[in-house]
Amino acid sequence: MSDKKYILSIDQGTTSSRAIVFDTSGISLTKAQQEFPQIYPDDGWVEHDPETIWSSTLAVSRAALDEATAKGARVATIGITNQRETTIVWDRTTGKPVYNAIVWQDRRTADYCSELKASGHEELVTARTGLLLDPYFSATKIAWILDNVEGARTRAEKGELAFGTVDSFLLWHLTGGAVHATDVTNASRTMIFDIHKLTWDAELLALFNIPASILPEVKDSAADFGQTAPEIFGTPIPVEGIAGDQQAASFGQTCFEPGSIKSTYGTGCFVLLNTGNKPLASKNRLLTTIGYRVKGQTSYALEGAIFVSGAAVQWLRDGLKIIKSAAETEALASSLNDNKGVYLVPAFTGLGAPYWDPHARGAIFGLTRDSGPAEIVRATLEAVCYQTRDLFQAMADDGLTPKELRVDGGMVSNDWLLQFLADTLNLSVDRPEVSETTALGAAYLAGLQHGIYESLEDIKQNWHLQRRFVPEMSADTREHNLSGWDLAIQRTQRK
Repeated sequence: MSDKKYILSIDQGTTSSRAIVFDTSGISLTKAQQEFPQIYPDDGWVEHDPETIWSSTLAVSRAALDEATAKGARVATIGITNQRETTIVWDRTTGKPVYNAIVWQDRRTADYCSELKASGHEELVTARTGLLLDPYFSATKIAWILDNVEGARTRAEKGELAFGTVDSFLLWHLTGGAVHATDVTNASRTMIFDIHKLTWDAELLALFNIPASILPEVKDSAADFGQTAPEIFGTPIPVEGIAGDQQAASFGQTCFEPGSIKSTYGTGCFVLLNTGNKPLASKNRLLTTIGYRVKGQTSYALEGAIFVSGAAVQWLRDGLKIIKSAAETEALASSLNDNKGVYLVPAFTGLGAPYWDPHARGAIFGLTRDSGPAEIVRATLEAVCYQTRDLFQAMADDGLTPKELRVDGGMVSNDWLLQFLADTLNLSVDRPEVSETTALGAAYLAGLQHGIYESLEDIKQNWHLQRRFVPEMSADTREHNLSGWDLAIQRTQRK
């Protein structure tokens, strides 16, 4: 490996756009971040302005790149990672979106999904895509845009429009409209991609009434995705790695062997378990997905998706206004000896795995006159751990029992949270030295394609443990906590 080469990683997330320049050892040299507004037009609807996604991404990328250049670094390649499932449809000529981006959290197509389930279509969807019929995924979002934006369907059928998840939209703009492509991990989250044949599925396209002409080309996660247009960064730079954020985090955690597992705590919480070169079907409503594909070899994963984790802390700050920053939550939670019977179920946009209830809504149980900000904050953090336990229980029911868990994401700087997580799971929780593993995974993919790294084993040498959290809670306390949580979940669901 050459220490003189650097990698720009673009990490376009749900609440902010970030860019980080990494050296070959996986250490960040420069970084820039910019939050952007969330749009809530109706109950359960979540949107972003695609123009803001692009402008914020461009701004942070230029800022990180300019700072790196000022330090004498030469960026050799670019990797992209992105909020998955979020759906954008744009004009192929102008690049202008025909509607706001419909975010992965959006629930507007819940009734449509229920109708398709009632008609018996979920078995086909799951067999081909590994997914469940849920508004979380892109297909029903695409159909909604084509059916509700005036003229969109006609224009799509004429080949005038392009669909893409956020990675594809960014790639199109970065290359000056020259490349309309995505990678297999993002394609696997659309509900119209056959994860076995690695192709768009004609039968599913017909089911959702989506014209094939709007779809991007699908490539490996480490591949030649074209070069940036000269005016973007002053000189063309190859884009050589793309992966959806959760798969990128798993790659950044070097979860390359079957059985290795990571959990990312960002806006939502996502657990990915590497299942090797064969897809494993869950009997407990976990998702079968593509972990990554490099050098023509596909690695599959089993995934549990929780829609709200860090977003609940953001709600404490911006909605309830009981904290000024996320950093306050650790001291508030640790100020209490227990949760005092208070449970918060953050089903603000429904419940993900293993419940898949798009109609559930958030609730707080067990409040008394003695309850205050500390109890609500602690209940919010505990909910993240309890939801993770629900995913691990589903995996256990599928016969999978991981021995340790690697964690990453913005929330893992909270020691109290990780100790409670280890206690709740009764499992060791490992925090790496580099917690920016989502961006790092995209950088590794680009570096692998560029030849900076020779192999996955080469990349594995970069992972280092920062701290291990081991279980300390008694079995009785754990069971008491979980029984209260299970009751709260039952009372929240609207099925």
